[in-house]
Amino acid sequence: MTTLALAAYLSPLILIAAGIAANRMTGPRPAMALTLAHWASSAALAIAAFIVIAVAAHGPVTSPLIGADGLGLQIRLDALSAMMVALTGFVGWIVIRFSATYMDGDDRQGPFMGGLCITLGAVTFLMLSGNLVQLVLGWTATSLALHQMLLFYRARPGARLAARKKFIFARVGDVSLITAALLMVGAFGTGEIAAITSAASTGPVPTGALWAAGFLALTALLKSAAFPTQGWLTEVMETPTPVSALLHAGIVNAGGFLIIRFADLILASAPSMYLLALLGGATAVIGSLVMITQTSIKVSLAWSTVAQMGFMLLQCGLGAFTAAALHIVAHSLYKAHAFLNAGSVADQARAMPKVKPAPTPAMAATALALSIGLVALTGWIFGVTLDTKPALVTLGAILVMGLTHLMLTAAATGSTATTLAKTALGAAAVSVAYFTLQWTAETLLVPTVPAPATPDAITAALMVIFLVVFALAALIQILAPARRHLPGWRTAYVALRNGLYANALNNRLVGVPAPKTSA
Repeated sequence: MTTLALAAYLSPLILIAAGIAANRMTGPRPAMALTLAHWASSAALAIAAFIVIAVAAHGPVTSPLIGADGLGLQIRLDALSAMMVALTGFVGWIVIRFSATYMDGDDRQGPFMGGLCITLGAVTFLMLSGNLVQLVLGWTATSLALHQMLLFYRARPGARLAARKKFIFARVGDVSLITAALLMVGAFGTGEIAAITSAASTGPVPTGALWAAGFLALTALLKSAAFPTQGWLTEVMETPTPVSALLHAGIVNAGGFLIIRFADLILASAPSMYLLALLGGATAVIGSLVMITQTSIKVSLAWSTVAQMGFMLLQCGLGAFTAAALHIVAHSLYKAHAFLNAGSVADQARAMPKVKPAPTPAMAATALALSIGLVALTGWIFGVTLDTKPALVTLGAILVMGLTHLMLTAAATGSTATTLAKTALGAAAVSVAYFTLQWTAETLLVPTVPAPATPDAITAALMVIFLVVFALAALIQILAPARRHLPGWRTAYVALRNGLYANALNNRLVGVPAPKTSA
């Protein structure tokens, strides 16, 4: 098993080597570059499959240290790293195959394929980290590799604008992560991640490590584009579409991975949990509202990612780490597909009815009652109650609101009785799938990810507050389309359409002039 842990280095090494070679091949349809990228991504996916099988059969393992004094390169294979490497390998393989056609004929297709491979190699290196040194190196390398992809069309002002903001926020995040790493080494006397999390879960946590938890939370918020630092993510449209899909292969969601990896330490720091819950929840609400005001499919998808990353961080802040891990996988697969399928989504949107009748109050009450009943019943069957898993009850209630919105949208476009019956069946299916996946994630990740602690008074208050806020957000989403022409609603619509003007403020703070627009 130790030999396999060391052999896991083959995955990032193969990807990076193929990327460096392909990066030197220019001209349209560079056959060798396409072949190298295809076989490197296929090899990485195969190695990921072997890692999953090995971890399932033999359990977690940490490779011998390549370094000294507890610091250096080290592989950690467990349920979390196996899950993330498999996710990265699969999404990366799909993106590279898609890019072979998408970039066909571009004079710089070789460097593009090479950049994809290098970025995937850096992400894989990060996800396999068993030591703080490797974690920092992988974290920084992933950011720098992505920076080059954001600048693939360097002549475009929008691409330079997004890349510069991303670069500045990323460097602040790097400093924050390095600070956290130094504090953890000072507190625990080692850089081995498994030893650090074990010590944090079994004994009193030193003050320095508690400060480290705060810096880890800050790092995760910056990496996952939490509001108001999301501007770069919503402006990556100047890059080729595969880059937007690649973001979901362990890059933009690496913040969630970081928090889950150090969940035992984060649990010991209540302020860090509050910070994640507050900023994550606020980001989720704002992102979901801004998303519905966008007219561009890709920009709307980007704001959806902002909202989903915020929800992931909220889950971490409430202590539902296994739910956050499941969210990473589900959202990555869905959103990567959505970006790669953006053209078809546009065609589908054009074919939909342009005007939809607003739902009636009676229809809204019926849909809400059905959603609450179905989710509450399903949760009770799976043992999810306020006494056993309050965080999941809160997240389940938010799921109710999402289901209600979907049901109302469907019910407003057809026969009320028939459509409500069909959407009730759909809601039941989604509820069962949701709690089944939650149970599966907990079963698979329990040895690696800690169970959530009993919430304190502040966390309980945050749960109630966000239930109310998400309910208001859902109400706005339901009512806004039919009331957008009213003065008050129109003012709010304009503010949301512009992302509450946070991006303009970011431009000033980082010294980037606002892009020129035509009158």
